[in-house]
Amino acid sequence: MTDATTGPDHVTGPTPDNAMRDADRAQAQASGPVLAADGKPLKRSLNRALRAQKLRALALIAPLLIFILVTFIAPIADMLFRSVENEIVAETLPRTVIALEDYTGGVPDEPVYEALGKDLTIAAELKEHTRLGSRLNYETTGISSLFRRTGRDVDDLGETYTDQFEDLNEAWEEPSTFVALFADPTWIEEQQEWAAQAEADRDFNEPEPRFYLADGVEEVFPETAPMYERFAQVIQTEDEDSPTEEEPWNIVYLTLYQDLMANPDIADAYDGEVATLLSNAADAVQGFETMNVKEFFLESDEDWADPEVWGTIKAFSPEYTSGYFLASADLQLTPNGIERQDEDQRIYGLLFQRTLFMSMVIMFSCILLGYPIAYLLSNLPLRTSNILLILVLLPFWTSLLVRTSSWKVLLQQQGVINDILVWIGLVSDGNRLVMINNQFGTIVAMTHILLPFMILPLYSVMKTIPPSYVRAAKSLGASNWTAFWRVYFPQSVPGIGAGCILVFILAIGYYITPELVGGTTGTFISNRIAYHISTSLNWGLAAALGSILLAVVLVLYWLYDKIVGIDNVSLG
Repeated sequence: MTDATTGPDHVTGPTPDNAMRDADRAQAQASGPVLAADGKPLKRSLNRALRAQKLRALALIAPLLIFILVTFIAPIADMLFRSVENEIVAETLPRTVIALEDYTGGVPDEPVYEALGKDLTIAAELKEHTRLGSRLNYETTGISSLFRRTGRDVDDLGETYTDQFEDLNEAWEEPSTFVALFADPTWIEEQQEWAAQAEADRDFNEPEPRFYLADGVEEVFPETAPMYERFAQVIQTEDEDSPTEEEPWNIVYLTLYQDLMANPDIADAYDGEVATLLSNAADAVQGFETMNVKEFFLESDEDWADPEVWGTIKAFSPEYTSGYFLASADLQLTPNGIERQDEDQRIYGLLFQRTLFMSMVIMFSCILLGYPIAYLLSNLPLRTSNILLILVLLPFWTSLLVRTSSWKVLLQQQGVINDILVWIGLVSDGNRLVMINNQFGTIVAMTHILLPFMILPLYSVMKTIPPSYVRAAKSLGASNWTAFWRVYFPQSVPGIGAGCILVFILAIGYYITPELVGGTTGTFISNRIAYHISTSLNWGLAAALGSILLAVVLVLYWLYDKIVGIDNVSLG
């Protein structure tokens, strides 16, 4: 067997893996398995020890791993999901989405409006129609106000049938009639027990048993049963009331009329007073005054006759959509397919180009300013360089907002710099320089803010370069420039690489400084992302823009690795 002086352990030291190898070799040479001190096979004991060692190592890194997963990986995954998620349309308008499957354009037929009426009634009760309108308004301007206006009127949809049923028999006004028609007998018993206990004990806080339909009632009332079930559930959850005490929505009476017209023999499924009530209603509905749901919506708002509205609903009815990414590329998803945005709305391509260009300019500006400072700090005596290094770190002790605001004071047309230029006569008072609210102001302010992130990596690398190398080059006849360029500079390249990555990544995602000093021509794509997150609340588009920005950074990182080599990056 090998040992720590002659075998592989001579280099790495004894490890469980080497012990496993020696145990296998010894077992192969021996007539039987090698046993440990406890009498168990040595290989099994070593396996157990190796497994315990790996578990201990995993336990040590587990807190950091969990922290990274929760604070870094999970938000990125959520962002990627939000950029394609579009469930709100299908969840809020499920019947309408199905009715629009064969829609090819123009004004839809009556069944589509009936489906919309049922969906919108429920959405209005749940206050979800405004969220849906806001989502679709990102694609077609005006839909948000359309849903809000119609949401206020949709409660009246079906009122014509409500009045006629109540005129036919007062029993149709009673919630108990609908409970007897649709509720499961077991639920009725549970509800009665709950009501009795609530009446007897004022401190009783248990919620009412959740309503559910009787078996087979959906076959008898295919339209009314699901609508009444939704009514009962909304009454219980949103209004914290009981379906035994609330008269159904008007839309329930509309669906009841539809079921009775479709099946005049519907009373055969019941007996007693309920059967008689249904039989009389089935005979009477033949002479009911009818209403046109399509006309109801057009009277509420004529925009419901606009094919663009219906095309938008259909185009964004799938649960997942590419619409956000298309909008990020100045395209749009329309009923006719993918089209380019109007010319005055194509802003994101310009913002991405501007962000990359200005980030590159800021990065090179930091190199030009930071390299001489780092070189000076690394070649001064330690005491002096430490004092000057404090000045480099001093901006970190000042608020970012204060530093950015100070540049507004310095760069504005009535600011300090322009006043000095006018005073010394370089510019006239009427031709003051415009240095703020443009790209120049953003580059100057961000270069100042990000400069320490370039100086520190450069300084840490330059400090490790032995001065004797340059002296040796000079002693061999090299000039000062040749010694610097051929000997010193190549050794400082890893620091340049580290500084470039730090500055560029920070610059490409900055939004506070461009927002304050960038104006209309100096803002970054990150400013638009922040706008959609905090102001327009279009999180899907913000997530798509963020995903594209992440992809761009990863591609640039890959190119940097191919051209420069990430192994050449060093922090000293």
